[in-house]
Amino acid sequence: MFDVSFKPRGVRAASKIFGLSFFRIARSCFLFAITAAAFQVAHAVDDSSEQAEKPLRPHTKGDWWQVAENPDLGKYTSDKQQPVDFAIWQAADGTWQLWSCIRNTKCGGETRLFHRWEGKQLQDRNWKPMGVAMTADTSLGESEGGLQAPYVFKENDRYYMFYGDLHRICLATSSDGKEFTRHRNRRGQPDLFSGPYEWIRDPMVMKWQGLYFCYYMAYQKDAKHRSAIFCRTSHDLEHWSEPIMVAAGGAAASFSEYNTECPFVVQKDNWFYLFSNQIYGRKSHNIQYASPNPLSWGIDDDRWKVSSLQVAAPEIIFHNGEWYIASCNLALDGIRIARLEWIKN
Repeated sequence: MFDVSFKPRGVRAASKIFGLSFFRIARSCFLFAITAAAFQVAHAVDDSSEQAEKPLRPHTKGDWWQVAENPDLGKYTSDKQQPVDFAIWQAADGTWQLWSCIRNTKCGGETRLFHRWEGKQLQDRNWKPMGVAMTADTSLGESEGGLQAPYVFKENDRYYMFYGDLHRICLATSSDGKEFTRHRNRRGQPDLFSGPYEWIRDPMVMKWQGLYFCYYMAYQKDAKHRSAIFCRTSHDLEHWSEPIMVAAGGAAASFSEYNTECPFVVQKDNWFYLFSNQIYGRKSHNIQYASPNPLSWGIDDDRWKVSSLQVAAPEIIFHNGEWYIASCNLALDGIRIARLEWIKN
């Protein structure tokens, strides 16, 4: 699998001759090249607000249907548990998979683990609960009970599950989209990267013009923007650029301390729509932004804000020519889906 700490044989030999500084310089140059490529791609688009086509506004259409209830976790079950951040995708056999982070369980530590459901059709109600899918493995450096926010991305008949362990963005892979195995880097751990803030989570991956964009939320109490959305890019899902802050502050900062959670990016026409979460529960609040630049939705700047929805940790699904939105229930007791439409402002 991927080895983010791999040194080619020539570099290893050079390191022995010139010292570790040679490899560090080479690695820095490589990361700089990836970051520069990302900026080149992003700034090739028109980022002015005077585009001919104005952005649309996402809007739920019709009634919601519930696909997942608060599950039986066996020995980990708690009367305070809540299904929160989740991922939905179609497995190789055509079935629909849903993995959710369940918080406030009895698994210890940060109390979070992953539970799995399966459905035959996206429009079906009450998908079949399949049991606990993954718990944190502290022997691999994961925080006890710290699994958060899975996201699954399919590429070349392989499924990539990105997830957080509080301090790192990690990876697991699958050939069938059901059974996942943790990626191991040269240190034998599943992480791809960490930073720039102490706490990072909620990864989401989009591919555009041959480049992978991994968006994630980060939090640090002593930072100017305590809560922010960052992005790293990659040509191969193995080597990742340095982080770029793509959204922070503005109207979102007035809602809560953790005001940029669960970023989800959708490309539609000439716009990149960012869904950014501020509040869970009965007062769920999620702001949507639309920018022509996949690396900029504003820092203390709301010019790209187009709408808000009463949803939490949404995922956007495009299937058979139709748009759908999935969200946590307002009571945080399950996951629901509705149709989504795009309307003029």
